[in-house]
This record gives sequence, C-alpha cells and structure tokens, in this order.
Amino acid sequence: MSIWEVILAFVVVVLMLVALLANVLVLMCFLYSADIRKQVPGLFILNLTFCNLLMTVSNMPLTLAGIIYKSQPGGDEICHVVGFLETFLTTNSMLSMAALSIDRWIAVVFPLSYHSKMRYRDAALILSYTWLHSVSFPIVAASLSWVGFHHLYASCTLYNKRPEDRTQFVIFTGVFHTLSFLLSLIVLCFTYLKVLKVARFHCKRIDVITMQTLVLLVDIHPSVRERCLEEQKRRRQRATKKISTFIGTFILCFAPYVITRLVELSSVVHINSHWGIISKCLAYSKVVSDPFVYSLLRHQYKKTWKDIINKILKRSSINSSALTSESHNRNVLQLNE
Repeated sequence: MSIWEVILAFVVVVLMLVALLANVLVLMCFLYSADIRKQVPGLFILNLTFCNLLMTVSNMPLTLAGIIYKSQPGGDEICHVVGFLETFLTTNSMLSMAALSIDRWIAVVFPLSYHSKMRYRDAALILSYTWLHSVSFPIVAASLSWVGFHHLYASCTLYNKRPEDRTQFVIFTGVFHTLSFLLSLIVLCFTYLKVLKVARFHCKRIDVITMQTLVLLVDIHPSVRERCLEEQKRRRQRATKKISTFIGTFILCFAPYVITRLVELSSVVHINSHWGIISKCLAYSKVVSDPFVYSLLRHQYKKTWKDIINKILKRSSINSSALTSESHNRNVLQLNE
C-alpha cells in the first residue's frame, strides 16, 4: 500500500467509528425522549439515521477492504447487494434532507397552519414516496446488471462492464443524479432561502423595536447598550449560519462525488484513482455530519444525550460504590473472624 492508500484507509476507519457513535446516539435520543418522538420531524430524522447506520455497517467496511486489497471484497452476490444498498441509501438520505427542509419551510412560513399541514400521516406519505423513489433506481440497475465493484471508488456501486450498454448507462446515470442530487438540492435551496427571508424579516422587526427601546432608555449603561447591539448582530447571523450549514454540507459532501460520476462517463477525461476514493470519502462524510447538523447540536437533543450520559455515569458510580462497600464489609468480617 502507498502512503496515499494508508491515509485514505485511516480516513475511512475514522469516518466509520464517528458515524457509528453519532448515529447510535441520535437513535438513543429518539428512543429515550418521548418529546422527540412526538414531533413530526423526528420521523424524517429517524429515517435519515437508519440510512446512515446501514451505510456505515454495510458500505464503508467494503470500501475499506477495497482500498486495502485493491480488488472486489467478497463474492459477486455480496457486492451486488451492497451496491444496491449504496444507491438506495444515498438517494433516501438526500430525499430525507429535502423532506426536513420542507418541514422547516412549512413551520416557519406557515406557522399557524403547520399542525394541519404536517401531521404524522403526511410525514408517513412523504417517507413512503422517498422509499419508493429511492428503491426504483437500484432495482432498474440490478435488473440490467449495472451494479458491481468499481476500482475507481474502491466500492460496490453503479458500474457498467458492457461497452454495448454505454449509451443506456449514461442516460440512466444522468437521470439518476438529476432526480436524486439535483432535485434534493433545488428543494433545499428553495425552502431554506424562503425560511431565511422570513427570519431576516423578523430580525428587522426585532431590530427596530430594540433601537426604539435603546433610544427611549437614555440612562442605560453603555455596556448594556453594547450587549444589546451585539445580540442584535448575532441574531442576524444565526439564521444565515444554520441555513448555510444545511446547504453547504450537502453540496460539499455530495457534489464532488456526483460530478466525478458524471465526468467519468466521458471517455476523454482521465480521473485519478485517489481522487475517486477521496470523492467517495466526502460522500461518506455526510453520514458523519448529519447527526450533528440535524440533531445532536440542537437544544432538545443536546439535553437528551446529556441526560443519557449522566444516567449511565450515575448508574456506574452507584455500582462501583456498592462494590466498594461490599468489599469493605467483607474485609471487616474477615478481620473480626
């Protein structure tokens, strides 16, 4: 193995470990907190977490083996199943993010009618569509034998070995990425920019009220005035940062891989194998970032996982103290004997 392959293998191992821990923690929060389970967005986050966990335990290990051994890990049947899952899970994850953005758009732009427009039944219908949409492409690819081990990405994924099917495979790949990556990106941009517009409007109203209050309070201390102005500035930046994170991570993680897959279809451009694996690792990094972007850094999830950790630590401390007292009692009895 070259130094590049060692580095890439190490990156995949780190991504696997962090993704597994983070997504399991999100799942624990969902099971632990009744308040999180009651919320409609929790269904979308649960679906996204399920896709991330399955991607972590099925696709990442085979990519790691592909990097190390530079050949297809396992038999053809295993590779076909993993390639099927890779196509399905990636599409499902993208559409789940689009569904979360639609939920936020309805909640912010139509707050009074949110509970009537986004119920559990509506969320279940959206998830049903995402599953149907996601599974249709790998079924077509598997039926046409367009799933296999691709050396450029060291992964079991969409791959055409027959030159006579090249035109059909190019059309299929273009349609697939248009209806998965591009469609989700358009939905994300449309919904979150609408949310940002409403957030900025509310910030302006709050800013006007804040400035009027500061003008009326003549005797206010300068430090208090500065804190109010700083909070006003932070409030304006908060919504922009969040929305930039949602859209930015989506583009940063998925765009290099999608562009590489499309450029690869041209026989003119040669793609370096190291870049192919790097683009695949960037796509895997979305599995790592999703738990933090959509769940663990939010106040409700943060409070929940802190409660879980404190509960585990208290239980372990109680058990250790019980064991200590029991051993102490035994020592006393032995001394008395």
